[in-house]
Amino acid sequence: MSEPERANAARMYDHMLGGAHNFAVDRAAVARVVASRPDAIRATWETRDFMRRVVTWCVEQGIDQFLDLGSGVPSVGNVHEIAHAVDPAVRVAYVDNEAVAVKHAEEITAPLDTVSISQRDLRDARSVLGAPGVAGLLDLDRPVALLALAVLHFVPGDLGGTLTPYLRHLSSGSVLAVSHASNDHSDPELTARLESVARAYGDTDAPPTLRSRTEITALFDGLEIVPPGVVDLTDWPEPRPGIEPIGAYGAVGRV
Repeated sequence: MSEPERANAARMYDHMLGGAHNFAVDRAAVARVVASRPDAIRATWETRDFMRRVVTWCVEQGIDQFLDLGSGVPSVGNVHEIAHAVDPAVRVAYVDNEAVAVKHAEEITAPLDTVSISQRDLRDARSVLGAPGVAGLLDLDRPVALLALAVLHFVPGDLGGTLTPYLRHLSSGSVLAVSHASNDHSDPELTARLESVARAYGDTDAPPTLRSRTEITALFDGLEIVPPGVVDLTDWPEPRPGIEPIGAYGAVGRV
């Protein structure tokens, strides 16, 4: 595959996790991000660890189906690896629209009959839910964990309009899990770091939109938000004293 002209967030994320499925333009963009926020790599790993805790919690709650929107390049600790460590029967449908992410995911998921990858734009719920890798794998009449982790800040516009069509199709007992970068913090230094990172992503193919805690909380309207609520993702599902917040909010809501 030829070198793309612009950096991509999924491939940048892969590079920050130590993956090899990225290009020089992505690595250069990561260097700019790290220059603007020296703890960017730590923040990336904290985001990944939040995903691990959420997936483990969901499986322990008896949820054995996952729809992972904007799943990105499969790197260490994929959703299906985390879930299968608890229950090998868990089904995971990955969705992404980035060609490198999808190609690599196809290589990983090909031997697995409980895992799929679909190349779709998450903003088109009808296309996603109708994709063979989703409709043919998941039973929406049973609980599903809808994951939108570290992706929605790359989606412009009305996120409620993006997620509502999915939530309408989810049965009782399903959950929505979200993590989203924000510049709404009581610590001005943390706010400045997030805004600096957002500017560093400005030349990528999907510049981020930093939303307030109120805007992120509104994504759970009509759902029962699981304690401790909408918190810095480092403090979910319980506070972690001594761990510096990364400036991204995380939460889980029940349908």
